[in-house]
Amino acid sequence: MCRISQVNLPLETQRLILRDFVKSDWPAVHKYASDPKVVRYLTFGANSEEDTKNFLQTEISLQGEEHHQHFALAVTLKPRKQLIGICRISIQDTDNKIGSIGYCLTQEFWGQGYAPEAVKAVVSFGFQQLDLHRIFANCHPENIASARVMQKIGMQQEGYLREHHWIKGEWRDSWLYAILEHEWRGVK
Repeated sequence: MCRISQVNLPLETQRLILRDFVKSDWPAVHKYASDPKVVRYLTFGANSEEDTKNFLQTEISLQGEEHHQHFALAVTLKPRKQLIGICRISIQDTDNKIGSIGYCLTQEFWGQGYAPEAVKAVVSFGFQQLDLHRIFANCHPENIASARVMQKIGMQQEGYLREHHWIKGEWRDSWLYAILEHEWRGVK
């Protein structure tokens, strides 16, 4: 069973700070959540302003839960504290210590190494602070950039899930990637 004691947030990397969302983040969140190119392969969007405000309100309300099992973190650049995306981790199965991750960045910050940097920090958080054994993620088969992010941080492709999500009016396939805690120790 996962043992979640006190978690230490924010997370810090060389160039990023990953922190809890605050209400004033909504314009920056809306920038990526309303961009059709950014959300093309995702389960949400393109968001209206109301959609984004509702999302943010939900995420902020979850931060205060006693048995916190979902962490949606604002990805911000260190020097300017500019919000450039989201990286989340959720505990899916406490008995088997399994978590899932997801991430999304504003388009202008693609291809600069920020996604692997943020995802690596969240995976480390999952293994070190949430006591997980396995962390997985899915991506659309055409989302090559997302697959590369997972490969760069040491996740392995485990399978191809056929029509397992009903998203935006169609059944979608996904690649399944995962990393185990002992594998992560070898790729830190």
